[in-house]
Order: sequence, then C-alpha cells, then structure tokens
Amino acid sequence: MTVWQALGGRGYLRSAWPWRAGAFLASGALFGAVVLVGIVAGVAVGAATAVVLVGLPLLVLTALAGIPVAAVERWRVRTARVGDVPAGAHRVPDAPGLARWLVVRLKEPETWRELAYAVLLALVLWPLDALVVTFAAGVPLFLLATPLLVAVDGEAKVVKLWTVDTWPAATGAALAGGALLLLGAYVLGVAAGARAEVVKALLGARGQDSARVAELVRSRVRLVDAFEAERRRIERDLHDGAQQRLVALTMRLGLARLDVPPGPLADQLATAHGEAEKALAELRELIHGIHPKVLADYGLEAAVADAADRSAIPVDVHLDLPGRLPRPVESAAYFVVCEALANVGRHSGASRAVVSGGHDEERLTLEIRDDGRGGADIGGGTGLTGLADRVSVLDGRLFLSSPPGGPTLLRVEIPCRPTEPRA
Repeated sequence: MTVWQALGGRGYLRSAWPWRAGAFLASGALFGAVVLVGIVAGVAVGAATAVVLVGLPLLVLTALAGIPVAAVERWRVRTARVGDVPAGAHRVPDAPGLARWLVVRLKEPETWRELAYAVLLALVLWPLDALVVTFAAGVPLFLLATPLLVAVDGEAKVVKLWTVDTWPAATGAALAGGALLLLGAYVLGVAAGARAEVVKALLGARGQDSARVAELVRSRVRLVDAFEAERRRIERDLHDGAQQRLVALTMRLGLARLDVPPGPLADQLATAHGEAEKALAELRELIHGIHPKVLADYGLEAAVADAADRSAIPVDVHLDLPGRLPRPVESAAYFVVCEALANVGRHSGASRAVVSGGHDEERLTLEIRDDGRGGADIGGGTGLTGLADRVSVLDGRLFLSSPPGGPTLLRVEIPCRPTEPRA
C-alpha cells in the first residue's frame, strides 16, 4: 500500500501513515540541508584550489555527489513506503579499477540526471519539505500546547503574531490546533506522496526505461548472433551433406550412361543425369545465397564484387573499407546489395548500376544507384521492407530516393567498428 491508497481509506488518521509521512518530509528537509552544505562547500573549495590542481578531484567528487544522494532518496521512499521508485540504472564498468569506474560514471546520462536532482533537492525541495512540516504539524502542535505555556509562563505567543494570556483564549487555540492537526495529517500525506512522485519522475522512470532499452538492445544483438550462427550451420550442413551426395549421384549417373548402350534406358539416364546437374546447380546457388563462402573468407568488398559480377546488368563497385567488419554487419550489408541489384535487374529497366560506400566515424555506409525508371517504394512489396527490418535490427537505417523517371538511390547506414584491419 502507498500513501495515496492510504489517504482514500477511512482509518488513515488512526494509522501510522501521518507519522510516516511527517518523518519522511522532516528527514528530507534535514538531508536536503546537508546536501546543500556539501555541494556549496565542494564547489567553493574545489574552485578556489583548482588553480593548483588540488581542487580538481574535489570538483569531480562533487559532480558525482548525485549518485549517493539519489541512492539515499530511493531508500527513503522505499523505507517510508510513500511510493515505488525503481533502482538506479548505472552500467557496470567493462574493466576493473577506479579510473574505469570514473570514466563510465562521468559519461553516463544517469550520473548527471542524479546530480541535477541533488541540486534541485538542495535549492528547492528541502525548503518546501520544511515549510510543509512546519505549517502542517509544527503550528498545530504549538497551538495544542498553548494551555500548557499559559500555565507555565502566564502567556503564550501564538505563531509570533498574537499573545494569549487567558484560559478561554488558550482553550480556543488548543481546539483550533487539534482541528488543524487533523487537517495537517492529510496535508502531510499528500505532500509526502507528491514528493515521492517527484523522486520517481526524476530518478526512477528514465533510469528504468534506459535499463529496459539497454536490455532490449543486448537481447536483439544476441538474436542476431544466434541467427547468423544458425545460417552458417545450415550452409555448412548443406555444403558438406546434401551437396556432396548430389555430386556423388551425378557422377554415378554419368558413369552409368557410359556403361549403357544407346536406347530408351540410356535416354532416361541422360535425363536423370541432367536433372541431377540442375538440382546440384540450384543447391549451390541456394548455399551461396544463405552465406556465400567468399563473404566468410574474404569479407564484404570481395562479396559485393562477386555479386556485381553475377548481376544481370553491368555494375561498378567503389568500396573502401578499413578491414573486416562484424559478421552480422557484413551479412546484412551483403544481402542488401544482392536484393537491391536483383530489384534493379527485375524492375528498374536500368542499363547500369553503381555500388559505393565506405566506413567513417564508426559507421558503414553503402549506396546503390541505378539509372532506371524509378518509382520504387519500400512498401511496394519489392523486398525493401525486409531489408529495412534487417538493417534496423543492427540499429541501422535505410533511405530510399526513387522519383518517377529515376534515378534510384538506396542508402544504408549501419553503426559498427572494424574487427580486423585490412590485410
């Protein structure tokens, strides 16, 4: 149960929720004041001593102050049970050591978002917490204590505004204090719930979304790797299994033709031999389409050049790559080129095509141009939708420009880093 649910119940005033909300706000006021002193002192001392390099580590620590502040705030919300705030979404450094930890933390958006929250807490939130606690609990409690103060001192200053020195006035102040205390209990609950929502909005939702997006990206990469591994396994099984059996069958049929005299049986063997050769050719083409050996052995440049040689129209290739790229990237880029050239040959009426591209700023760029009639559409059922999906899995983008009358330009961008330098 959260404080919002408790506020709607009948037993709120008899429960521990008003005390819990008051303690949450009061501790927030105290903690915020401490954070204010720490940030101001860190910035002031660090800036004053930065000229002699002594203050630079202090400034770095001040920049990281949001991390413990956010951890304490999440703990306060969970302990008081006034809200539900997910844990932080800081990344685990990919290498041990303090230096790497600092680099990772200083590059994370989460670190700077938590620092911004710490500054907001130090400048705005804790004074508001203190103000709510003062007027929702402090003033009513002081009014309730008015008869005791009159009995001890003979008079009481109510909120520093008016003096109460008679018993009827003291009794009226106490009754007013009781009524205000009941109202203040609800004010404390509402303020505590709103305060928890602020913590959740600034420290919880984005961090949770970032963690979820990061996990989706990682799972997508794992799926791509598994898909490519399965493709290679199928290609290997077909190459080493079915293809070898067809080769053996073709050879046996050829030898059988030599041993049989001319006649109906020889004609049937010739027909069977021809069909086996066609099946073998189709199987080789299928294996080549699943995962071409030239792509696995020599990389994207050689594979694209091979695809251009097999194209139905003349294709000029201008690729400049620094070396081998990740296998999923090479595979996706190769099949984009193959599908694009197939579409050019079947649909565009072009007389020539050009494949160009390179690798720059950690991004592979490919462009396929043709001088055809244009009018291509990603949603037109020409396989471009599948290419766009395949590229998007690798966090890439596909652009198409194909006005009626041509020319057509297909551009692909895939973020990646070379895995092997150019031989």
